[in-house]
Amino acid sequence: MTDPRPAFPRGTILGYPRIGRRRELKRAVESRWSGATDAAALEATAADLRRATRTRLAELGLGRDDSSIPESFSFYDQVLDAALAVGALPERFAALRGEDGSIGLDAYFTAARGEGESAPLEMTKWFDTNYHYLVPEIGPETAFALSHDRFARQVAEAKAEGFTVRPVVVGPVTLLALAKATDAAPDGFDPLSRLDDLLPVYAELLASLAAAGADWVQLDEPALVSESLPVTPEALAAAAERAYEVLGTAVDRPAILVASGYAQLSPEAWTALAAAPVEAIAIDLTRGSQPAPAPGLAGKTLVAGVIDGRNIWRGDLAGAWAKLDALTALGAASVSAGTSTSLQHVPHDVADETALDPRLASWLAFADQKTVQVTALARGLAEGRPAIDAEVAEAAAALADRRSAPGVSDGAVRSRALALTAADYDRGDYADRVAAQDEALGLPVLPTTTIGSFPQTGDIRRARARHGRGEVSTDEYEEFLREEIARVVTLQEDLGLDVLVHGEAERNDMVQYFAENLDGFAVTQHGWVQSYGSRATRPSILWGDVSRPAPMTVAWSAFAQSLTDKPMKGMLTGPVTILAWSFVRDDQPLGETADQVALALRDEIADLEAAGIGVIQVDEPALRELLPLKRADQPAYLEWSVGSFRLATAGAAPATQVHTHLCYSEFDVVIDAIAALDADVTSIEAARSRGEVIGDIATSGFAHGVGPGVYDIHSPRVPAVDEIAELLDRAVSELPLRQVWVNPDCGLKTRGYDETVESLRNLIDATRSIREKVGAPA
Repeated sequence: MTDPRPAFPRGTILGYPRIGRRRELKRAVESRWSGATDAAALEATAADLRRATRTRLAELGLGRDDSSIPESFSFYDQVLDAALAVGALPERFAALRGEDGSIGLDAYFTAARGEGESAPLEMTKWFDTNYHYLVPEIGPETAFALSHDRFARQVAEAKAEGFTVRPVVVGPVTLLALAKATDAAPDGFDPLSRLDDLLPVYAELLASLAAAGADWVQLDEPALVSESLPVTPEALAAAAERAYEVLGTAVDRPAILVASGYAQLSPEAWTALAAAPVEAIAIDLTRGSQPAPAPGLAGKTLVAGVIDGRNIWRGDLAGAWAKLDALTALGAASVSAGTSTSLQHVPHDVADETALDPRLASWLAFADQKTVQVTALARGLAEGRPAIDAEVAEAAAALADRRSAPGVSDGAVRSRALALTAADYDRGDYADRVAAQDEALGLPVLPTTTIGSFPQTGDIRRARARHGRGEVSTDEYEEFLREEIARVVTLQEDLGLDVLVHGEAERNDMVQYFAENLDGFAVTQHGWVQSYGSRATRPSILWGDVSRPAPMTVAWSAFAQSLTDKPMKGMLTGPVTILAWSFVRDDQPLGETADQVALALRDEIADLEAAGIGVIQVDEPALRELLPLKRADQPAYLEWSVGSFRLATAGAAPATQVHTHLCYSEFDVVIDAIAALDADVTSIEAARSRGEVIGDIATSGFAHGVGPGVYDIHSPRVPAVDEIAELLDRAVSELPLRQVWVNPDCGLKTRGYDETVESLRNLIDATRSIREKVGAPA
């Protein structure tokens, strides 16, 4: 073990929301992107947010000078931060480096968003969460070198303001395990093979943090819990053993906390970390159980993740204390209380939600309340369990009240679910449906469509806000929406799209809209959670049994269909995604909750059909996202998730074409589940990965319609006709022509109209060129 280090605090959190209580970072970053403000203004806003975070966490009970406050700020993404700190900037952005090889903020944002002909880094889901990270590109040619000093500068900034913080950095094993090979790398290249080349740069980074005033550093290694990565758990554990032998014996470093989270460490990784020359290990005890005794723990602190960092329910402090108490049996030098993950996955503060029912609010804990729970447990560890009797009793009373509240259990909803039979999940033969749909719809080869939403303009947002404040009547607001829908329908007809959408102008969010129209949900005012970059969502709160009191989308879809002779898609969000993008009750199995949502959607589909809607899309972009990280848990998840989608859609008539959409995930491990959904057409994100999923689809024997996305809507770039045509050409060369649809990667809500129209025009032109190439009729 290294020289004596400062003791680890008795309680800490593993990270904190970084977007600001009112999304100040979003506005500052986007203002910089637009050119409205300069880099200095952005840096000043970021510094203000970091200062406010440290001050708030100290007010909530974390120490100013004991490293219990994590420094976890990021302008865009923590993986991008680490990748560019060690010089892993793709060659296509090399001209953006400084003369000394440094990587500044402009290069950082360009790698994230792309520019001109240079596509951005690929984006995908962070383990089984709705957070999206940017995928590093690493090959044999990647020259690792310390390339920015932001981590150290933030530590020094905090020190100057009287705080000794614990910087949070993605660890070297996770960075490499999540990376993809560069285009220049040979086939089969594994970025993890570059570990020995990377470790000296991490050692240099650690030395810079110590020199800036850090006593502790947190290296996040959640890859060590996953069994869903291309790298085996055994290989990951061996890499961790090597990495922390090197870093643990490095000179001039802070004390090291290796944090896992999101599930239980593999036995091999746990053994490797226990024996490594590091000072502390953080483990998730909300989605994992107590690990087995392991050699090497005697000199270490175990940071027990007993407060769930991923949901918003008030923690059971008695249960958390029991886990802390049991952990002492492993023989570590000390035990500290902590969150299971960073709190970046939850909103800031329940106290901001003044419109929530007070009874519901009493059951909740956002980031600030979870921090208070951690500090209470820390006080119990320091002073003894009786010192926190009042807090434990208060938490127990809130849990008991939640169990007995009206609406948590609805007898009619439960009776309907219990009466389901196998026939309720079966839509009949796909070939028969194809024949009926061909006759009903008469679509061309390579039919074109969009995923659903069109840009949410400032006018739309202002009209919604004014209606919410009562400044315009419901009749006036709905007339505005009808005009917006008519404009979007006309635009699509002018562009030449084959299957149209109504644009979803009436929807604030693809989940919140349904939450506001279903019983069993509540919504927040300020409960923003970062999704990716500058984008944030407000997850709804699913607290009780779910039912549909009235149709939700029928009137808008029927109005849009009345404006055109082309097929109009009815747009719904699927049960898995509604669960994944909400904070869901934790008092019953997820599968039961999913079936309740599915039955509500089933009723909506029946009403859409009755209104003359012949194409209905039930989006499930979160299907892969929720896949458990442990293989043993995956079959049960896939059974209930696929089952809930089929329950929602199986009542549709054969001539009704059911679509679904999936985005920003690796699909190879769930391709069989996608087929089992039995949707007639599935659209899938593919543009950033340059169509990688097409090969998986082809080799799997997937027989239904499929639209590999050809336009990356998460970048402001307008894809050229040739770029889209290249992706389409790959699709039609590897898949039967009758299967292929043409569509963007995702909805267009976040884009502006100028880039949207230009991109869709290019999409149509590319489709025409490929139709001509394959000899399809116009």
